[in-house]
Order: sequence, then structure tokens, then C-alpha cells
Amino acid sequence: MVNESPFFLTRVECPICKTINEFETVRVGAFLEKGRDTDFCPIDIEWRNAKYQAYNPLTFFAATCTHCFYSREFSNSFREWKKDNNFKVYKLRNIKDRHLDQLATADSVLKDLGEHIDISAYPTESAVIKLHLAIFDELLADHPSMLDLGRFYLRIGWLFRDLERDEDPGLRVVRSMLAEIESRYLGVRTALADTREESGVLRRHIEAHFESPELPAPLASRAEGIKERFQSTMDQFEAAIAEASGQAQQFAQVYGEYQEMATGDNASAGTGPGFGGHASFVEYLGHLRHRWDAIVTNEHEALRQSVKHYIEAFSEGKDIAPGYQQIQASYLIAELSRRVGDHDTAREYFNSTIKYGQDFIYRNRNDRSRTALARKILELAMEQGRTNMAALKEGR
Repeated sequence: MVNESPFFLTRVECPICKTINEFETVRVGAFLEKGRDTDFCPIDIEWRNAKYQAYNPLTFFAATCTHCFYSREFSNSFREWKKDNNFKVYKLRNIKDRHLDQLATADSVLKDLGEHIDISAYPTESAVIKLHLAIFDELLADHPSMLDLGRFYLRIGWLFRDLERDEDPGLRVVRSMLAEIESRYLGVRTALADTREESGVLRRHIEAHFESPELPAPLASRAEGIKERFQSTMDQFEAAIAEASGQAQQFAQVYGEYQEMATGDNASAGTGPGFGGHASFVEYLGHLRHRWDAIVTNEHEALRQSVKHYIEAFSEGKDIAPGYQQIQASYLIAELSRRVGDHDTAREYFNSTIKYGQDFIYRNRNDRSRTALARKILELAMEQGRTNMAALKEGR
């Protein structure tokens, strides 16, 4: 019925802390999709019960323990984890110990994210948080699934797209461009911090060299002047690094001022209304990224991470089966690369997708039902491949 609840509750024991959680499971047919984007993102979700129209179904994609915040894709394998000997014997032990260690850490990102889940007030933002937590726990494993990480980041990208759906298209483009500038700036700032640390190591090595009792006395005597010049040069080098760091801080201030001018955001805010004591949800995520660099703050960053992990999974080959799954993964790498502006990688994988697709369709030419989905992806690859080639020619 139209007014019935689209959910039923499923009880699952947390593998980490043994808490019995009741997770909302979306009923089959509870919503309709009006179409799919070229990266398979659902378009225009319509719930049969209009009361839930504000909810993206991905809000319920990941399950998070209410006590310890352990998170995982809410699939049948998670519901039946007690029957999964491979998970219990080879994966759970290390994840459990590391997860509990993180939970006990005072400034744990795990705890910070978990405590900010509020589905009733922030359904889409909470979905982004839960997927970040699923990524966090997957990365605790000795051998994380690159395919799952790629899938999780892709869905985070879709959620950011949903958050920005009502935003002015021109402003959305500006935000995307600013996000790329901010990402590059963070790379420069990280490089400066690494350089400052390495310069300190270099200075200590120089001092240890000249103070070593193994240094021949005649050489130590003759090199006294060189030692002083080393020290003077290191002083100048470290002063230059400090000056560059100061310039980087000035850049951040200028960037903040321009961001406010271009988007109307507070200089340190980011997109959207306030969230959990922060100026915005994006600002909150950016604050956490200083402690955990796997966090993404917008669709562009999420799709970049998705591409990275899909390529690793594709190269490993163990989680991606030959045939339809291989065709789909290759296409996603191509299309997501195109969307983030990496047109050379997109061209490579569009060509691979077409090759895999044509081979698969030929080998199964007598079974049209088996090749139907492959044909659709092949058509998409050809169409989006032409779009990508046009962007490549324009860029050159």
C-alpha cells in the first residue's frame, strides 16, 4: 500500500562488540527509479510512500553498529556473517582488534564520525558518514577489497550529487573547480610538511657525521669550516621552508576569501547549511581529513578515489570475474575518469570496454538474454567514448 512503511527491521549481531542491532531494510518495490545516469547513479527516486521522499535509498546501503560504529555494506553476507568461516577466521580477528583500538583512542576519527550519524535530521549526510565508516573498517583488514572500496567511494559520489542536485548548475561548476584547487593546495601543504621533516632528519645526519668518533681526526680538523658552512646552509634552507609554509597559509586565506566571493560561502565553510557545530557538512569533513586522508569532501574527490580503487581491483583481477563484471568495471573506470577530467585514462578503458564487450557478445551470440546487459554497456561505452574524444581534442 502507498502509506505503508517502506522498511522492515532486521536483527544482526555486531561481529565486533556483540550488540544486537535492528537495521532498517528497504522493502522490494518501496521506491521507483526514473532512470540511471551514465555512471549508473539512480535518477529521480520516487518512494511509493511520499513521507520518505527526502531519503536517498543509499542511506540504508551500509549498516553501522549503534554501540561501536562498526560498519559494513548491509548485504546478505553481513546478515549471515556467522556462517562465513572465511570472514570469521581470516578477516574478523585483525579488524576487531584494530577497530577496538581506534574506538579507545581519544581523538578517534571512527568515534567522531559515528557520533555524528543522525538519519532523522541529516539522512543523506549520515549516509556519507556510514560509507566512510565502512571504508575505515575495510582498510583495517590485512587485504582490503579494492573492489568494495571503489564501490563505496562511487556511492559517496552519488550522495554528494544528490546533496547538490538543487544547486545552481553554474555554482556547481565553480565549486568543482574550487575543489580541484583546494586538493592541489593540500598536496603542496603536505609536501612542505614532509620537506620540513626531512630537512630535520638531514640536519641530524650531518651533525652525527661530524660528531662521530669514527671520523678520522685529521679530516675532522680540516673540515671544521665545511661543518660551519653546512650548518649555515641548513639554517637558510629551513628558513626558506618556514617562509614557504607562511606563504602557504597566506594562500589559504586568499583562497578562503575568493571562495566566499565566488560561492557566497563563509570563508571556512564549504557547501550547505550548518552541521554538528560546524559551518557546513563539507567543512566538518574537511576538518576530519587532517586526521584521516581517506575522507572525501565532494563528488569530484569521491569519483577520483573510486577510479583509483577500481583500477587496482581491475589489475588484481581476483574480485572481478571475466565476462559481464569485467565489462562493467572497465566501463566504470572509463566513465568516472572522463567525469573527473582524466581523458587519457578514459580513452584507454573505453577502448578496453568495447573490446571486452564485443568479444563477450560474439562468444555468447546465441544467447541474447545473457548478452543484453553487455550490449547496453557497449552502447554506453561507444557514446561516452565519443564524448571523451571530443573533450580530448578540445583540450589539445
